[in-house]
Amino acid sequence: MFKSLLLSKSDAGFSAAVTDTDEAQLPAGDVLVQVDYSTLNYKDGLAITNKGPVVRSWPMVAGIDGAGTVLESTHVGWKAGDRFVHNGWGVGETRWGLMAERARLQGDWLVKLPAAFSARQAMAIGTAGYTAMLSVLALEQHGVKPGDGEVLVTGATGGVGSVAVALLGKLGFTVVAATGKASEEAYLKQLGASSVMDRAELSAPGKPLQKERWAAVVDAVGSHTLANACAQTRYGGVVTACGLAQGADFPATVMPFILRGVTLAGIDSVMAPLARRRQAWERLARDLDAAKLESMVEEVPLARAAEKAADLISGKVRGRIVVKI
Repeated sequence: MFKSLLLSKSDAGFSAAVTDTDEAQLPAGDVLVQVDYSTLNYKDGLAITNKGPVVRSWPMVAGIDGAGTVLESTHVGWKAGDRFVHNGWGVGETRWGLMAERARLQGDWLVKLPAAFSARQAMAIGTAGYTAMLSVLALEQHGVKPGDGEVLVTGATGGVGSVAVALLGKLGFTVVAATGKASEEAYLKQLGASSVMDRAELSAPGKPLQKERWAAVVDAVGSHTLANACAQTRYGGVVTACGLAQGADFPATVMPFILRGVTLAGIDSVMAPLARRRQAWERLARDLDAAKLESMVEEVPLARAAEKAADLISGKVRGRIVVKI
């Protein structure tokens, strides 16, 4: 038996509770792992609070991310004792996840944990930080360089935003952090933001084309914020979209794309190919300041994960929540 955060739905309603689980109930897979740490991403928050249709099979063990040690493997690339990190692949949505002491996974989904990181640090990064790195890689791929101008990061005190600010700041970009939390200005500047703006300047309906400002944008918010970010992006600039904290809608026009040559780059972390994942984790090991990462982190035990998930969805969380399994 092992402990897991089990999500259940029936005629009696929804529940999220830490439960004793039988290893025989684990799904099929070629790698059995011990999970040392998991984390709370926005998607985990939606699943654990039942505020979004994330879970598509019941009952479900929560947790799209995990890091720890391989216990048993029939996969050629993995052996007992190897350290791993896992992000996405539908785990915690359609297949039992990693907010549990044990998980059975496919070896093809796992990435070797970089030597630079402990399991705790890997989960301080989690899907949120790995998505931030994918966003930075997309900006680089489209030719954005430090010195090109201001880079906007929306939802800047969230998980994706916090890591994006830290990465871009370290790489030498001029970062403008948008947040609804004026009290967090010192936190954002310590991470690497050059300046901080009120998210209210971006969150209401705006004109299809606005004054050109941003060389690039990392957006985790969606809706009017993303539409306004595109409308304010300079000629030839790049906007990455990876989230929907404000909404899944995109109330925009084609004007920024056809009149200013703006590129809108979609960032998917869940099904990203293994080579891209490995590249992202290698770059995180190189470009993410460990001290800045630690300043983002709050650690909670598995027993408090559901409580913190509610705080996350209510906008009461700054940075990253690490769950000690």
